[in-house]
Amino acid sequence: MRIAVDAFGGDNAPLEIVKGAAAASNEYGVEITLAGNKAEIEKVIADNSLKFNGELVIVHTDDVIDMHDEPTSLLKAHKESSMALAFNELAEDRADAFVSAGSTGAVVVGGTFIVKRIKGIKRPALAGMIPSPDGHYMLLDMGANAECRPEMLCQFGIMASAYLKGVEGKENATIGLLNIGTEDSKGGELQKEAYKLLEKAPINFVGNIESREMPKGVVDAVVTDGFTGNIALKLIEGTAITFFKLIKNSLYKSLKNKLAALVIKNDLYSLKSMMDSSEVGGAPLLGVKKPVIKAHGNSDAKAFKNAIRQAVLFAENNVIENITNSLKDF
Repeated sequence: MRIAVDAFGGDNAPLEIVKGAAAASNEYGVEITLAGNKAEIEKVIADNSLKFNGELVIVHTDDVIDMHDEPTSLLKAHKESSMALAFNELAEDRADAFVSAGSTGAVVVGGTFIVKRIKGIKRPALAGMIPSPDGHYMLLDMGANAECRPEMLCQFGIMASAYLKGVEGKENATIGLLNIGTEDSKGGELQKEAYKLLEKAPINFVGNIESREMPKGVVDAVVTDGFTGNIALKLIEGTAITFFKLIKNSLYKSLKNKLAALVIKNDLYSLKSMMDSSEVGGAPLLGVKKPVIKAHGNSDAKAFKNAIRQAVLFAENNVIENITNSLKDF
């Protein structure tokens, strides 16, 4: 299996991206294509004595699309950028999956217009795995589509169910619609109409859920529009950071608390690890014809390695075929 990597996407590129790609090559046995400045990539490899278990291909370019560029510039002004060339590797069947920590908007544009949508899909959705007490749950859309129609939310539910079946092995994943109340009469027209469509979809739709229930992991996937989903995601991230900061401040208040901290140190590290987004690695862009993974913009080598692991699982488990078949049945 070959993974196309945007080596210059993200805050820590190319160093952490190349290191993560090398780690993934060695751990998962995948071949890697790195798109970006060849001399800089080779310098990172040499300076860090990196080894690649599978074949390494470098596709050279000096162009990079950054966070400040218009996402659609990927198709014209930046069509020779590292992200665009990595997308071309996937679209032209020289790779089996794509990973980038670059601009989210550009990844959505590339997935939609270079890789292209699955037939029948209205819009692709970014789907992230969020930690919960018993594991994790999926949230989609996390920001690809600020405005949605009811049929789009229904398709998000179908895609989430197919992904969770293929990658997570959940045969009958529970799907909930994010709303301001659990009754089917709650919400605006978007939520009310989406509820009706989700009830008829070939998935295990369990109804509306409120935001306070999300962190408990009461469903396997939470469906919402990208505007609401992005706000929910950032609120969850900010709350987790604040929570650990408050714990740290409390434990350093006195000698007694510091001694207590020594006793529970390992448990705290375990809890922090469970809440660490780098453990998951990346978010699949569901609804396009081939596996696309968006890694977090500040990914380090560990996070990027795990994003490639997500891409491997995505590619190996017939997720796109399952989505296509589910749409035919609906």
